[in-house]
Amino acid sequence: MKYLALLFAGLAFLLSACGIRDAVLAPPPNIYSTGTNYPTNAVPLPLRTVSPPIFFVTDRAPEEKPDGMLTYGAARSESMAFGAARVRFGASDWDDLVARTHVDGKRNLSDLSVEDVEEIVRFRSVPLATSRTEGELIFDAAEKAEYDARGADFQAAIRAEIARTGNRRILVFTHGVRNDFDRSITSLANLWHYVGRGSIPVAFAWPAGNGGPLGYFRDREAGNFSVFHAKEFLRLLAEMPEVEDIDIVAHSRGTDVMAKALRELVIYHRGRGKPPKTAMKTGTLILAAADLDTGVVRQRLQAERFAEAFEQINIYINPADAALRLASILTSVPRLGSATSDVLSPEAIQRLRKSELVHFIRVENISGRGHSYFRDNPAVLSDIVLALRTRAFPGGTLRPLELDDDGFWQLHPNYPLERLPDLVDTFVSGSDR
Repeated sequence: MKYLALLFAGLAFLLSACGIRDAVLAPPPNIYSTGTNYPTNAVPLPLRTVSPPIFFVTDRAPEEKPDGMLTYGAARSESMAFGAARVRFGASDWDDLVARTHVDGKRNLSDLSVEDVEEIVRFRSVPLATSRTEGELIFDAAEKAEYDARGADFQAAIRAEIARTGNRRILVFTHGVRNDFDRSITSLANLWHYVGRGSIPVAFAWPAGNGGPLGYFRDREAGNFSVFHAKEFLRLLAEMPEVEDIDIVAHSRGTDVMAKALRELVIYHRGRGKPPKTAMKTGTLILAAADLDTGVVRQRLQAERFAEAFEQINIYINPADAALRLASILTSVPRLGSATSDVLSPEAIQRLRKSELVHFIRVENISGRGHSYFRDNPAVLSDIVLALRTRAFPGGTLRPLELDDDGFWQLHPNYPLERLPDLVDTFVSGSDR
C-alpha cells in the first residue's frame, strides 16, 4: 500500500506538468524566429488587440475568486455554461505584441493573464426528465424546450462573433488533468494567437484539478462525467450553417474526453445515414501527449473507423514522457502518447497514414518532464501552427517533417528552421499536401 501511495503521489506530481505555469506566455514557435512571419494582415481588425476574448464551455461548478471575479473550480456541474474570458497579453499595444511574437531582439512576452470572466449562457441541468410512451422514452416537453432555447442562445453568441470577426472556423482546445480553469484559457490563448487568430477560440473546460495523491484518478472520472457535455457542445457548433470547420486540439487526459465524445458523434451520424465528416464539420484533430490506452484506441476508435470524420489526425509522441510512462505502469497498458515501435509496428503506422490520414509525430530531445511540450516546445508548436494554418500533411514543403524507417515522423528541436526560407514564401497562400 505504501508503494502504491508513492506511485500515486509521483503520478500526481508528474501530471502537474499538464497544469501550465500561471500567467506565462509560451516561447514563440521556431517559425517566428526570423523576419516578420506572423500573418498580421490576415488577422481581422477587431482581433488586433492585446485583450481579446477567449470563449469557453464548461461543466465545472462556478466559484468566486477572492477579488470577486467569476471562475470555475474542480467540482462538477450538471448544467453546462458558455461564456467569454478576457485575457491580456503582456504588451503595450498590438504592434508591440506582434514584435514580441518574434524572438528577434529577445523580446519574449513575460505574462498572459485572465482579466475578466463573463458567463453568457447557462444551460438547463441534464439529464432531462422523461416519460415512457408506448415503450419509448420521451423528454419532458417543457424541459426540452428550455434546454433547446439555451442551445439557440449559445449559437446566437457564436453567430455574433462570426459576424464581428468574419472567422467561420472554430478552434477547440481541451486540457488535461491537474488544470485549473484559467490555465485552460491561457493555453488556448497562446495557441490561437500563434496560429494567427483566424478562428473563434473555444476552450472546453472539464472539472479537472482534484487534489491529493488520488487526484489523477478523480480527474479521470471527472473526464468521463463530461463526455455528454462535450458531445452536445460539438453538436451545437456543427449544426450552425455559419460554421465551416471545427479544429480540435486535445492534451493529455483531455484526449480521452474528446475522443469519447467524437466517437459517439461518429456512431450517431452514421446511424442517421449522414457522413460523419460532413455532419460534424470536423477538420484537423491534434492529440498531444495522449493519455489513451493503446488497446482501447484500436478497439473503440480504429475499429469504428473514427478517422473518417477528420481531414487528418496528428498524434504527437514522446517515448520519454515520464508522466505517461508512470501511467502505463499503474494501468499495465502502454499509453498512446508515449508509444514506441514495440507497440506500433511500421506496417500498422504506414496503413494508418495512407488509408486513415493518421500521422504519428515523434518529438525529439524534450527537456524536463516532457508532458506539456504541445505549448512549451517551439518546434512542436511550430508544427501545430503549420498544420492548423496551412492544412498541409507532414512531409511536404509546408510541413517539412522527415519520415523515419519505423514510420514515425521525426520532429527535430530546430524544426523547421532549415526549411524556413522556402516555407515562408509559400505557407501563407495554401497547402501542398
